[in-house]
Amino acid sequence: MNNMQNVIEYYDELYPSDESQKQFFTNLLSSYGIPSKFLRIGCGTGYLESFLAKEGVDVTGLDTNKEILERANLRRRFPNMAIRFFQMSTIEMTNFLGKGFYNVIACLNDKIIYIHDEALLKKFFVDCKLLLSDSGTLVLQLYNYNALKTESSIKLPNRESIRSKIMEQITKTQTEGFVINQYLENSAGKIIPLLQKQKVYPILPEKITEYALEANFSRVEFFEDYTKKPFTPESKTILCLIS
Repeated sequence: MNNMQNVIEYYDELYPSDESQKQFFTNLLSSYGIPSKFLRIGCGTGYLESFLAKEGVDVTGLDTNKEILERANLRRRFPNMAIRFFQMSTIEMTNFLGKGFYNVIACLNDKIIYIHDEALLKKFFVDCKLLLSDSGTLVLQLYNYNALKTESSIKLPNRESIRSKIMEQITKTQTEGFVINQYLENSAGKIIPLLQKQKVYPILPEKITEYALEANFSRVEFFEDYTKKPFTPESKTILCLIS
């Protein structure tokens, strides 16, 4: 079951782009000159992408959800903004996007775990390396899943706004590997199943490093958040810079 269309009304509230995130990407992209090239995998409604495009960044956003991309395209109201959105999965990226073109590629908000097959995850790192410029950076942001080394199930922190809430739980099964169940509580208080037993791969820091080095990246850095607070095994979230 996939009812993600129910999230669109609340998407910007539940997946906000705060000032620390904006400042992080502004600083990172400015190091590549003007115009820097930015690719967002799992762009959602495109709020961060529109902000960066207004700052003069050449922006590409990918998502697999048609309805969410329709909302993203509504943000393209300003003239001379270099921004485009495509309905595309990570498997298709290197077939349609320019190799060596992007200075920064970002996959945020745990979107990477939905590449639920280990072989496809390894391909993801290889493909990002192909799409990046020689000095380009891959940015990953996700929950720290270290607890799954010892626990068979974990409840993720709720994503909440004044009007809505997303609740998520990841469970290890005997036959399917890891699966996620996700629910939305909407403004009327109704609980709506979004994802039911959706396969995921809750990738750990050591696996990120392994796959990145196999893909010929040379440097992997871990932080806790967009302020670059040092990462520890107890950190709730991971911000990873791969170059």
